[in-house]
Amino acid sequence: MIHLLLVEDDEVDVMNVRRAFKKNNITNPLYVANNGLEALAMLRGDADAQAVPPQRRLILLDINMPKMNGIEFLRELRNDHDLRMIPVIVLTTSNEDRDKVEAYNLNVAGYILKPVTFASFVEAIATLNKYWTLSEIP
Repeated sequence: MIHLLLVEDDEVDVMNVRRAFKKNNITNPLYVANNGLEALAMLRGDADAQAVPPQRRLILLDINMPKMNGIEFLRELRNDHDLRMIPVIVLTTSNEDRDKVEAYNLNVAGYILKPVTFASFVEAIATLNKYWTLSEIP
């Protein structure tokens, strides 16, 4: 079982991910952080945050967020000895080339633009589910 951490500040997008998981019968535990700072606290098991179990973790990351955006979060994650190996898939509306280049420079496993329609979004989540099911995540 893979523990999925969704780092997303938009409540509608969080709801869409939950709905897409349900449509695809994805039963992996889903943890939600509203920004990069909250996500780091959850990953590090800080006392005041809901902890994400330390094994078999995958992060779905938005880029545009308050407090600590996705790129800042990736930099911090990759500089943390205990967290740097966690696979990250960017799931965002940002089609900026600089964001894509920076994300890949920080070793993301993928960069996916959020589809406009819900049906396309469900398909994208189904594809991601196949990916993480086949991946050997420690």
